[in-house]
Amino acid sequence: MRHLISLFFIALIVSLSSCRKDFETVPSSANLGFSKDTVYLDTVFSTIGSSTYTLKVYNRSSDDIRIPKIRLADPNSKYRIMVDGLTGEDSDGNGFGDGRVFNDVELLAEDSLYIFIETTARITELAQNNPTEFLYTDDIIFDSSNGSQKVNLVTLIKDAYFLFPKRNAEGVKETLDVGTEADPLNINGFELDHNDPANGDEYHFNNTKPYVIYGYAGVKSGETLNIDAGARVYFHAESGIVVQPGATLNIAGTASPDSNPLQNEVTFEGDRLEPLYEDVPGQWGTIWLRQGSINNSVKHLTLKNAMVGFLVENCKLDIEDSQIYNSANYGILARGAQMENCKNLVINLAGQRALACSLGGSYEFKHCTFNNNWSSSNQLAVSLSNYETYTDENGAEQEVKNNLTKANFYNCIIYGSNNIEFFLDDIEDGTTLFNHDLKYCLFKFRDSGTSLQFNHPEYDFIRNGENGNTRNKNPEFFDVNLNKLNISDDPEGGAYQKGSIDYIVATDVLGHPRTSNPPDLGAYQSAAFPE
Repeated sequence: MRHLISLFFIALIVSLSSCRKDFETVPSSANLGFSKDTVYLDTVFSTIGSSTYTLKVYNRSSDDIRIPKIRLADPNSKYRIMVDGLTGEDSDGNGFGDGRVFNDVELLAEDSLYIFIETTARITELAQNNPTEFLYTDDIIFDSSNGSQKVNLVTLIKDAYFLFPKRNAEGVKETLDVGTEADPLNINGFELDHNDPANGDEYHFNNTKPYVIYGYAGVKSGETLNIDAGARVYFHAESGIVVQPGATLNIAGTASPDSNPLQNEVTFEGDRLEPLYEDVPGQWGTIWLRQGSINNSVKHLTLKNAMVGFLVENCKLDIEDSQIYNSANYGILARGAQMENCKNLVINLAGQRALACSLGGSYEFKHCTFNNNWSSSNQLAVSLSNYETYTDENGAEQEVKNNLTKANFYNCIIYGSNNIEFFLDDIEDGTTLFNHDLKYCLFKFRDSGTSLQFNHPEYDFIRNGENGNTRNKNPEFFDVNLNKLNISDDPEGGAYQKGSIDYIVATDVLGHPRTSNPPDLGAYQSAAFPE
């Protein structure tokens, strides 16, 4: 019964607006019209309820009609329907309207009614040949005095490993400790388990079926979370992964064939599988690499739709051949991090920064593409800073400083929709290092000349085209809105063969060899775009 609650509120408005007095009707004669012949409920995970879908039924005749029966073909169907805000009659004797049978449904001449449809299914009850994926179907049958009509229902049900906080014998829900002894903090989460009764070894994500995470999955000190090539990980709202001090994250994706670009990639995204949510930012939390985590490595990862893609706090992260898209706040927020082996990284679209190297640290990026077309005047592709400010418990503003020992960018693209997409934020106290070296990069840096902030000599290397750098030439991305930051092989393009062989990475983010000399800028080898 509880599954019908979400349908009730949607249907309530329709039912109120559809109230009508009794009227003379004739039986339906199988001439109903439908808004669609098949209702596709998209993909859902086993045991997880779908969104609510609608079917509109039309009486295009001049008669007020009575549909003798509307029903689901399978009397034990895993689908649930409501008709104009009403639940079905009790068809199986359990005392509850089970949403499967509706008798004598009246419909005015040239009027319509709504049917709301949901499903929740357990794949182990349905699948026979494929234990991890099953196409589940049923029909809505509309009986009449002259035969019947039907509308097909289709849903792809996927099995998955479900990871979530457990409850102890007293019913207390597990939480994850992410604080310190001086500043304790617990969040909604849990520690992974080598011997989980349902999932087996949760420290090894394989590619046999997807993983769905509720809350923050904690990798405890001394442990490594290994994620195989081709693994699929889905996060519920306000969920993510926390790599604790002394722990390690190892994502071991590999290059995929052009015919199936995600076959061997590891993918991280939200758990809403409907096409409507495919590119919606902020659906889940972050991958949090805490201070003291060690030797974190990421290869061939595609991460989408987080609040913050990676939060990297004063720890080591190597990231190669990876893509981060549609982050509500930051693609990567690095705070005093050591990211000295970053190659073929693509970050596109973030509410604040695609890449923020804050509170110092040590960084080196080769053949990376940082682009930000978020519709905000405050967004940036890349920012570098050797300090942070915060408000203490007394309301006073405080500063924390840390050396930016190096921030090297070679053969990179730093671009976006704003006039300025690259920002240097040096505390300039004479003691805190602010070292950076950017060579053979393409910048979006259209300075009006009136801002003292951007007239600073720190930016002269961009203005003057020093060290092989270029500014404000269009990189000719294929389609920014579709996260296709491939560049054109047009010689007039701003990224085509503008790099240096001294900093070349042999293959691009897709595994294609870099054959030109000089090489192209950014993460992609240039190619002719399809017409």
